[in-house]
Amino acid sequence: MLRLTEIILPLDHDEPALATAVAARLAPAKLTNFSVFRRAIDARRKSAIRLTYTIDATVNDEAVVPQQTHIRPTPDTAYKPPNAHTPKTRPIIIGTGPCGIFAALILAQAGLRPIILERGKLVRERTKDTWALWRRGILTPESNVQFGEGGAGTFSDGKLYSQISDPNHLGRKVLTEFVAAGAPPEILYVAHPHIGTFRLVGMVETMRATIERLGGEYRFGAKVTGLLIDQNPRRARGVVLESGETLPADHIILAIGHSARDTFELLRDSAVHLDPKPFSIGFRIEHPQSLIDHARYGSFAGNPILGAADYKLVHHANNGRSVYSFCMCPGGTVVAATSEPGRVVTNGMSQYSRNERNANAGIVVGITPADYPNADGGDILAGMAFQRSLESQAYIAGGSTYHAPGQLVGDFLANRASTTLGDVTPSYKPGVHLTNLAACLPDYAIEAIREAIPHFAKKIPGFDRADAILTGVETRTSAPIRITRGKDGQSLNTPGLFPAGEGAGYAGGILSAGVDGIRAAEAVMRAGSGLSD
Repeated sequence: MLRLTEIILPLDHDEPALATAVAARLAPAKLTNFSVFRRAIDARRKSAIRLTYTIDATVNDEAVVPQQTHIRPTPDTAYKPPNAHTPKTRPIIIGTGPCGIFAALILAQAGLRPIILERGKLVRERTKDTWALWRRGILTPESNVQFGEGGAGTFSDGKLYSQISDPNHLGRKVLTEFVAAGAPPEILYVAHPHIGTFRLVGMVETMRATIERLGGEYRFGAKVTGLLIDQNPRRARGVVLESGETLPADHIILAIGHSARDTFELLRDSAVHLDPKPFSIGFRIEHPQSLIDHARYGSFAGNPILGAADYKLVHHANNGRSVYSFCMCPGGTVVAATSEPGRVVTNGMSQYSRNERNANAGIVVGITPADYPNADGGDILAGMAFQRSLESQAYIAGGSTYHAPGQLVGDFLANRASTTLGDVTPSYKPGVHLTNLAACLPDYAIEAIREAIPHFAKKIPGFDRADAILTGVETRTSAPIRITRGKDGQSLNTPGLFPAGEGAGYAGGILSAGVDGIRAAEAVMRAGSGLSD
């Protein structure tokens, strides 16, 4: 089989045109079959939007195919697990986000019967609790956007693309398993696939059933409050649950997510090696989706192949800060994503259809550990404390009711409080309290965002429209710490712990978290077997 790249056709090409273009590229060999491996959109010229295909094809005689830069043998992307040793104790996985799910799936497929611990509830029960916050302002600290089966990615746009290095094609394994669990087959070939919340719920349930059928064991409401650690030599030997139960395990995957703050405290108190890590802070911004569609696609806006348009923006401000768009959700909503009482956090979410009125994205400013208040005091969790302080300020600015503080872009740029909305209706529930957002972030972040928005408008006309709405605050862009691991996938100073995913600082998004979950499972499978990475 051969892989052909850079097959470029107009957006409105007919069905036979692709086969004709593939056959022409391979002539004089005769095309016998082909499939689309990747389809991307080239919208750099709005007047002539094109589709770029990567094709896998078979021919009657590969020897006569002309040598070309864009023709090469199709790589083998089939998943090849390492040989697995049989541990004395069943491996434990803490967390059921994408990282934990794929770690569990790989271990279950290898016959290692993992135990999966989740502090929250099953995905449908968790969904009810999440809606209770959005509709009635009632927060359940252990069951919300952050905690529960499926992890934070369940309430998101469901993006399934990443820029991680993936020489072993683990991302393909993630996508293939998602399709087997009910995702639309198109995620295997579109350049920027997504699923959406409602589809993710059913997929998570299907994957749980698969893992259980293969011998895995789920425990919900099973919050880990302690670690069993041997000394001399130091090694993890199990976990303690909030119920008082202890579970022995020589291999513990920490797939805890970026908001498991009490678990970060537990790790610090247990002397597990941690490092402070940069993250970003900012607001959510909402525009009419039609504005973004027109800016990106011109007269082609609304074409069903194109769908709702997205964007990716970066600006380097004069004060040295970088401002960028984060987790852009076309045709989506801004959601309440707090997991702690008395705090407000925003995030974005879309359904598969992406047909809501507004587009939203985080507009965030990168910060480093040097920016954390009291970082000089040696507290490894100073970044986490900083997140909490900003979220508490946002709660107060929003009226102390889980309403989010909001401000029109025109008023934000002019540094005056907003009092009335324009044509853009904020989508955040349970509601938005208009105010001046300048009090919700440090001055350097406000200054950088004020500078960035007009620059973004040069790329997307109308981005700075006066009645676009900003909602605060966005603080959970990534974990504020890294649970640092070695080449063997284990904690630097506590063998037996396998940090993985977003909470460990090694992923950012569903696909990369799933890939890292596979890597963690493979590290467990190799541990003690004498196999090298």
